Amino acid sequence: MSQPEHATTTRPAPAGLRPAIHHVGVQTADLENSITWYQEFFGAEKRWELDHFSDLTLSRLPGIGRLVELAVGDLRFHLFDRAGHTRRVPPAESFQFQHVCLRVDTPAELETARDRWLRLYRSGRFTFASSEQPTDIVIDDDGVRSLYVLDVNGLEYEFAHVPEGSR
Repeated sequence: MSQPEHATTTRPAPAGLRPAIHHVGVQTADLENSITWYQEFFGAEKRWELDHFSDLTLSRLPGIGRLVELAVGDLRFHLFDRAGHTRRVPPAESFQFQHVCLRVDTPAELETARDRWLRLYRSGRFTFASSEQPTDIVIDDDGVRSLYVLDVNGLEYEFAHVPEGSR
């Protein structure tokens, strides 16, 4: 597969900057629905929760009431609610993080994730912001397999299996 015209060679990170993902923050209108879904879909476990916040947090997230950290392996999710939430997802044409991609170790994990999503959706136990179903598992020219699913809030996750020797 050829590189896009705007692709450049890999550059070293600036001195003193080596970012890594610590957590993914998820704002929700229904915290209990989200907590349960993340626990059942990802197998995440509750680590801690807060209901008192710093002045900085209150200025950035007016109306925040509760924040819960869930974790699966080294991946953490910070789920939080806010008073006055509109219960709407951002318009597709607005600036936003379009999706978060999570790597899996085997192609079978993609099938497992898709099947688990469908089982939870069909259970009727969760309220979903969108009825959009998971994509089929697709394979690109490099052999990378991908699956896209929406969480209960309409936020998109990509699951990808990248075989050795691929990008």
